[in-house]
Amino acid sequence: MESVLRLAVCVGGSALVALAVVRTADLLARYADARHPETPLWGLLRRCRTPLYVVLLAALLRWTYPASNWAPLEDHDRTVGHVLLLCLIGGGGWLTVRAASAGAETLYARYAGRSRDAARLRRVRTQVTLIMRVVSVAVGVLATAAALVTLPSMRTVGTSLLASAGIIGIVAGVAAQSTLSNLFAGFQIAFGDMVRIGDTVVVNGEWGLVEEVTLTFLTVRTWDERRVTLPVSYFTSRPFENWSRGGAEMTGSVFVHCDHSTPVALMRSHVEKFLTTCPTWDGRGWDLAVTDTSPTGITIRAIVTAKDADDLWTTRCAVREELVGWLVREHPGALPRVVTAPAADPPDDRAEEHARTPSMTREPHAR
Repeated sequence: MESVLRLAVCVGGSALVALAVVRTADLLARYADARHPETPLWGLLRRCRTPLYVVLLAALLRWTYPASNWAPLEDHDRTVGHVLLLCLIGGGGWLTVRAASAGAETLYARYAGRSRDAARLRRVRTQVTLIMRVVSVAVGVLATAAALVTLPSMRTVGTSLLASAGIIGIVAGVAAQSTLSNLFAGFQIAFGDMVRIGDTVVVNGEWGLVEEVTLTFLTVRTWDERRVTLPVSYFTSRPFENWSRGGAEMTGSVFVHCDHSTPVALMRSHVEKFLTTCPTWDGRGWDLAVTDTSPTGITIRAIVTAKDADDLWTTRCAVREELVGWLVREHPGALPRVVTAPAADPPDDRAEEHARTPSMTREPHAR
């Protein structure tokens, strides 16, 4: 009975001590966050509470449980110790990833507060995201390797694997060729400034915003809220349009088909007046000109500018709607026409000549 009480004291005391330490650290982080609101580090470090508690509890239990002298626990001393060691390794890896993520996000927040270049911010954000993924994978691999080393049976397996590392490397390289190509393509995208999170791209005839970039795939959110997932090797092996590279400003065209009697000068003046009231026009430039003509009408092209692809689409739609409405209200005769009337009859003299023509070309009858 005394050993059971000792075990309860060890477990309960370890849990209380770990909880007290975590609670104290959380209060200190909250106090520092309130004193220094300019940096999000202390607020982000509060997310490390759970892994810190796991690490402290596993370490305290591994140190205190032998003092309980409980017979069933002593019979499985090696198993219990090994389980606590695995918990300590896993919690340590979890804590490392959380702390590294807090540090990376803090550095990005400070950089974003100083920089006003949106393109550079998207580039840094993409790089930080991919670096954190690499760190998470590396920490996970190291934690798994450390856990396997603690198993006696895995040491022999590890030795045999190291002995045949050359053959395994060749086989793995051939089998994972596409995966490795995507991995290196991910690094090329992150540090080659080809495409960044938040860029407006056109792939496979679909345009949208780059929403997520990983080491193996990239997600594009289209204008109708669909998600197009593509391997990152697609962007290193095929051409694509990046409307945000070199600046997000764009120029677009609006085509209107009209009759030959359209007052182009009045239409040009109306477009200029309308653009001054259009909130999505950035004021960089505009133009209106007749770009084509045909026997049935003319084609008028209006050019407008906007600060990004979304505003350009809105501006084009607004200009197109305004031009059509203006023609309907002010100049309905300038709307395109479809000729459906029958052809007029020829004059009388031409009709007689037309009637005599077949008899002159008719072959004589055989007698």
